[in-house]
Amino acid sequence: MRRPLSRFLNLYLSAAAVFLVLKGVVLLTNALTFPRLRPRKVPTSRRERTPPRPRVSLLIPARDEAHNLPRTLPGLLSQGADEVIVLDDQSSDGTAEVARALGASVIGGQPLPDGWYGKPWACQQLGEAASGDVLIFTDADVAWKPGALGAILHELDEKQADLLSVLPQPERLTLGARFLTPLVDAVVLCYLPYPMVAWPQPSLSTGNGQLMAFRRAAFERVGGYSGVRAQILEDTQLARRLKKRGGRLTLALGADAVGVTMYESYPASVTGFGKNSLAIHLHSRPLLILSGLWHLAVYTLPWLLPGGRAVLFLRWAGVLERSLVNLVTGRRRPLDLAEGILAPFTPLLALPAYRRALGRQVTWKGRTYPQK
Repeated sequence: MRRPLSRFLNLYLSAAAVFLVLKGVVLLTNALTFPRLRPRKVPTSRRERTPPRPRVSLLIPARDEAHNLPRTLPGLLSQGADEVIVLDDQSSDGTAEVARALGASVIGGQPLPDGWYGKPWACQQLGEAASGDVLIFTDADVAWKPGALGAILHELDEKQADLLSVLPQPERLTLGARFLTPLVDAVVLCYLPYPMVAWPQPSLSTGNGQLMAFRRAAFERVGGYSGVRAQILEDTQLARRLKKRGGRLTLALGADAVGVTMYESYPASVTGFGKNSLAIHLHSRPLLILSGLWHLAVYTLPWLLPGGRAVLFLRWAGVLERSLVNLVTGRRRPLDLAEGILAPFTPLLALPAYRRALGRQVTWKGRTYPQK
């Protein structure tokens, strides 16, 4: 009996170690190759550059965002874009009044049609209302620092891309938000090597709906958001549609140019991750359950086993991974780097999000959608 158990334990330790080593290789690759936005000045006149810079529309879908807009909208309005449009998506908290008072153009969102999810519908309306050659969709909780627009336009040109999707740097994190929120960066930086994003396979694509910058021709070629009208993970699906139709995709870290306060507490993180988790796992509940169990086995279980060399490696590799992800994204303060000590607890803290994702419906911002 001991021999089969010992073999199983050795197999588990080996598989977990290989898993962490492979993630480490991907993270190192991204540390060396993943683009970081660097603030740049935007010419105040489109004629100041030869050829003239494109006309730019900054587009913000906003549903009950009156608490975020006073912090983020002034930074957007100061970027030098040709137009800044806020779509008030049937808000109940005075979002439209706040946006107008701050100086943005505001349009009222139309009622949600059958077969559409909220954010794709809001973004589709914004795309139709915009006049820019470059359409930049950005969430109301994303903070644009001086020079961010110049950095985005430079990256689009430098990579000759049709779509640039940015991962804003997490900021203003409460203790509760630190438990799960930084995993957004970890998923991208530890599973998808940046050089593969340029490959033509649509499956080697991801998008972050917090900031998506399209060339208008490419946006219209894929039908805007209409092709992902009933997708929870509309950002990644849209990136894949664009690449499937021959478009060029690139990614960048927000670094010092773009930040985000995505979830302000642990319960908010659970709600957000619960909304996306099933779609991330290919809408497969068995895969979602296996993923949860595997992360418990890799990051939590080693701290409950007697310490041998293999067990010690798993313990500290998990802790180091979390800290290194923060370092790569530019979060270098001691408290950010100390987040690695949360690694053993994260799979346990994620269990409520997994449970939420297993349901037949998901609720987000007052709207309920079916889980396929």
